[in-house]
Amino acid sequence: MKTRIAILASGSGSNAQKIMEHFKNHADSEVVLVLTNNPQAYVLQRADNFEIPTHVFSRQEFYQTDDVVKLLKKMEVDLIVLAGFLWLVPVSLLKAFPNQIINIHPALLPKYGGKGMYGDHVHQAVLKNGETESGITIHFVNEHFDEGEMIHQAKFRIEPSDDLNAVKLKGQQLEHQHFPKVIEALAAKMKSAPESK
Repeated sequence: MKTRIAILASGSGSNAQKIMEHFKNHADSEVVLVLTNNPQAYVLQRADNFEIPTHVFSRQEFYQTDDVVKLLKKMEVDLIVLAGFLWLVPVSLLKAFPNQIINIHPALLPKYGGKGMYGDHVHQAVLKNGETESGITIHFVNEHFDEGEMIHQAKFRIEPSDDLNAVKLKGQQLEHQHFPKVIEALAAKMKSAPESK
């Protein structure tokens, strides 16, 4: 049995694209579902290009019903990947998938994490504080923004001449390079765990 992956994204989905590419003809894992809270999200088109089923949900559906949990269970999902997903994950979903939900953050946590710290907001704060390095953090998801157990970090140098776009690009390159590989390693680990199906 392949490890079955679901991706949650809120926007363009460039990380989702890299993940879908990585697992397209993979021997051990596959992306089986892409979910979004944004009906206009470009990630829906990207998923369609890979012929991966999608589901759009509302805030009410996500927080006040078990519909999303039921769908993930029905699709026999093993691992949930947040790739630019901006809402806090409800406790019901965390309980249904313990240690099976991971996220990527565009900074070196615990710095520059928490509510409202996403995308350009993070990079702007990093530049404003005159940091000489930044990076990415891949971590398990818990009930607080960006506070789950860390899985992997990667860094890049910030040059004095770097502006927002330069920092953003360096971060994205690291995300695209590391995220699919970390997911792959985690999926393999889950597969070999005695409690896996």
